[in-house]
Amino acid sequence: MKFIGVTGGVGAGKSTVLALLKDNFNCKVLLADEVAAELMTPGHDCFDRVVALKWPESVLDCQGKIDRLKMAKFMFADNSLREQVNDIVHPAVEQEVLNQVEAERERHNIEYFFFEAALLIECGYGKLVDEMWYVFATENIREKRLMESRGYSKERINNMMSCQRSDESFRANCQFVIDNSGSPEDTLAQITNYINSKGD
Repeated sequence: MKFIGVTGGVGAGKSTVLALLKDNFNCKVLLADEVAAELMTPGHDCFDRVVALKWPESVLDCQGKIDRLKMAKFMFADNSLREQVNDIVHPAVEQEVLNQVEAERERHNIEYFFFEAALLIECGYGKLVDEMWYVFATENIREKRLMESRGYSKERINNMMSCQRSDESFRANCQFVIDNSGSPEDTLAQITNYINSKGD
């Protein structure tokens, strides 16, 4: 079983690629955001540690769960808080992912384990995965997608893109680049050709 990290900039269409992988290959697909969300629910060590941080006011909603929007607002306004949360959540996510990878290796049921995260490179997953795949799309297409699917303004998109690593940096850290600027059929053909060329 191959453990493959999937990353890319905002609007590149990572979710489209993950859906293609899920539908066409014998694999498991895991998203960092979903793992983090699960670990931030009551009953997990992550939840207790995050709630115990010094927030401007409680980040719990009326049901005793973390209000993700309120938490994000506080984190965005305070670098120190953001770093503290990341220091708790990122290592916990990594451990959970590695536990799931190990469990799948022992089951011998799948050929690929795909793990998607925007910050795969920043969080050092290059040392943990067998390969890194970069989902690329041109800036014009990413902008168009974000305006249509999320209703973002050009200014918001430019701000988001300027905060992310460059195309060159993604390419330098990944073994396979998927150009997702065209149709899903084009994208699937690239992935299939690449996998077949590796003889897996």
